Amino acid sequence: MPSSPLRVAVVCRSNVNRSMEAHSILRKRGFRVQSFGVGSRVKLPGRSRSRPVIYDFSTTYKQMYEDLCRKDRECYSRNGILYLLGRNDKIKPRPERFQECSDPFDVIFTCEEGVYDRVVQELCAREQVTFQLVHVVNVDIADTLEDATVGAFVICELCQSLQQADDVDSLDQLLLAAEEKTGKSFLHTVCFY
Repeated sequence: MPSSPLRVAVVCRSNVNRSMEAHSILRKRGFRVQSFGVGSRVKLPGRSRSRPVIYDFSTTYKQMYEDLCRKDRECYSRNGILYLLGRNDKIKPRPERFQECSDPFDVIFTCEEGVYDRVVQELCAREQVTFQLVHVVNVDIADTLEDATVGAFVICELCQSLQQADDVDSLDQLLLAAEEKTGKSFLHTVCFY
């Protein structure tokens, strides 16, 4: 890998749980990391499964936190959403959409296959300016607090191994080794900017 720090993006649907947990852990480990969602709006669990709470991506984590406290502080404390929003607010002001970012990355991690498909589709649809390679890797992570933490450590281990590798082309071998170790399978493709 080049001597410059690895440029990493982590993408989930709403940029609240899985991508932000990985963002937090990778940042603590010194990686240059950004996180994103790909949805049209931010969807959080509501008081019932059939009624999510929906916000625009322009809404800050602090505004969401305050709104949910007004609606039902006990419910959103119990389900962990207030904790997530408080953590996220310490990392960045608001969720961001991947489709609105043109920054280059060495590797983009997605947290579910549908998100992976949308990221690859977005990259293929963009006008290629620099023709720089970017690796897109899917690490399936269930959207729970516990699974987000486990998945974030898998992503972190992959980043650490990749940072120590001679070049980014060794990613396929690193993914095979990670598959053997974790029992997870990974999707991987290469796109261009």
